[in-house]
Amino acid sequence: MTNGYVDILLVENSAYFNYHLIMTYSKAFFYFCLSFIIGIFISSVSPIPTLYSLGILFLGTGIFFIFFGYKRATIFTICLLFAFLGILHYQTANFNIRNNELRQYNEQKVIIVGKILTEPDVRENYVQLTVNSEKIVVGEKIVPISGKFLITTSKYPAYNYADTLMFEGLLKTPEQFEDFNYKDYLAKKGISSLMDRPSIEVIVQRNYSSWWQMGYAQILRLKNNIRKNINQYFSFPGNTLLAAALLGDQSAMPQALKEKLNITGLRHITAISGMNISILCGILMSLLLGIGFWRGQAFWISLLSIFIFVVMIGFQASIIRAGIMGAIFLLGQKVGRMSVSSRAIVITAAIMLALNPLLLMGDVGFQLSFLAMLGIIYLTPLFEELFKFIPKDKFLGLRGIIATTLAAQVFTLPILIYNFGRISWISLFTNILILPIIYWVMIFGFLFAICSVIYSGLGWVFFLPCWFLISYSMKVINIFSQPWAAKTVENIHWIWLVIFYILLGFFLVWLWRRKRLKFLEF
Repeated sequence: MTNGYVDILLVENSAYFNYHLIMTYSKAFFYFCLSFIIGIFISSVSPIPTLYSLGILFLGTGIFFIFFGYKRATIFTICLLFAFLGILHYQTANFNIRNNELRQYNEQKVIIVGKILTEPDVRENYVQLTVNSEKIVVGEKIVPISGKFLITTSKYPAYNYADTLMFEGLLKTPEQFEDFNYKDYLAKKGISSLMDRPSIEVIVQRNYSSWWQMGYAQILRLKNNIRKNINQYFSFPGNTLLAAALLGDQSAMPQALKEKLNITGLRHITAISGMNISILCGILMSLLLGIGFWRGQAFWISLLSIFIFVVMIGFQASIIRAGIMGAIFLLGQKVGRMSVSSRAIVITAAIMLALNPLLLMGDVGFQLSFLAMLGIIYLTPLFEELFKFIPKDKFLGLRGIIATTLAAQVFTLPILIYNFGRISWISLFTNILILPIIYWVMIFGFLFAICSVIYSGLGWVFFLPCWFLISYSMKVINIFSQPWAAKTVENIHWIWLVIFYILLGFFLVWLWRRKRLKFLEF
């Protein structure tokens, strides 16, 4: 009996040691990713001279060799090195943008031959084409050149992905407006030149030069089929609301509807998020397991579907983040660990910034999406406790909706006010009315999209519930989008953002210590 008890203790201690070791490595990797992000932040806020960057590198290397073998010193050293990598990565990306070959021809009338890189961005009255230049004609010279530029043209005639075209017009530098830095907005996409309403001549249509371009074209064809079915079944402007929620087609939404969503604090329901991806994953996993696939096979097929979905929507920051979080969701299902913590959020952010370091300060959507998720992780339990008088599993999950909405808004409100200068007084109320049904809008919407592509008659099965929910959403938006429902706030200095997030950080540390002490006392 005693030996058996000792064996149990040994097994438990061994399991604890292995778990503790894994968590230690996980925590160290978290610090490395956080240091990488801090390095990018420092370099983007204030350019770091090369001499200082090299100083950080030599300091980290020196500490590493002096204190080699000391765990904390080693981790601190590697953190310094990752911060240096973040600084260097941002500086390299910024240098490449500012020294784009095409940029030297700005403010000149030129002829450029190039290929459309992405799906044409169709707006209400015009179309924007992102083009990769192949050669440029200046005067009598033909020069091979590479660089992205943005074309604004009319909706007709229509152009397609991978068309090779010849443009003639004035190449311009993006403007920097008083309330919006359009230059930096395009810079994060690698664009430093514009051409407005040029004359266009088609050279080669659908000029696919690789298997990737052929595959991407097929994915865009699938997206267009889904878009056509949505426009055929649903009336305007509800069709644009559903298309934005399912396909990320926010550019097709009328400006009046966007303004109503801003006033009611519901603009987020049209953004592709981790919720959309997780719902799609849940539908696919259930469907694949139901028709006889093994769980491992269903996992890989669902993972491939997430990749196709991200490619179909477009490589925007919020969509890539949602795709990575969806992959983490699937992986959690596969290995049996569904917890998603701030470590996963930071690692996801580090991966995205490794792909494009200009997102951190140049993309408000990137900032809002990660701040909202951090708010949900850290503050939702606090608001759940404050509203514990509301039964948890009753009233359509009202307590969870209120807690989640408030948690996300506390973290994102300063950024929203600073960038957009508006506060919605009724956002909490409208979110209570809308969020319980958004989950079902996504489910019926995805099922409608999948079935209508397979066979148009199948789409009718899920059209009616989806139509009813979209109609209800539009009614709420129209009723509450009144001028009194939002307040405009202007000229907010960035220092208030710094003060707010410092105070919020101290509050979270105090809250964490309080919960820890409460746990120990128990």
